[in-house]
Amino acid sequence: MARHPMPHAPVRRLTVLYDADCPLCVHLRHWLLRQPQLVPLDLVPAGSREARRRFPALDHDATLREITAVGDAGQVYRSTAAWIVCLWALAEHRPKAHWLATPAGQPFARATMLAAARWREALKPERTACADGPCEAPGSSG
Repeated sequence: MARHPMPHAPVRRLTVLYDADCPLCVHLRHWLLRQPQLVPLDLVPAGSREARRRFPALDHDATLREITAVGDAGQVYRSTAAWIVCLWALAEHRPKAHWLATPAGQPFARATMLAAARWREALKPERTACADGPCEAPGSSG
């Protein structure tokens, strides 16, 4: 990224990069948007022109393989940490996020991410040209 993350800077807004070609990712995007947010979430398709414009120094191929969240001060969270910070941003899920970040909760967070990755791989469709437009899970109405 053009700017370097500030050490211990508070997160006031998060941009979540998600795979718009993944039915599970699209479902989770919709779920996140329906939740009351303590920290505003911007959900942007990974690898899209918008994602590349906002974060030119990110490895955009990697963002298509794993959920990535970027804080407004340049903090980058990937995989399990990204999912935990997304939950942390939500009013009803912040306590669970705090627990998942502890040594007791981390195995559950990792197991959840591994299960999601396996399910995602099983559902993976052919890549389409929807990275810069609205993509929906098959059979969903938004």
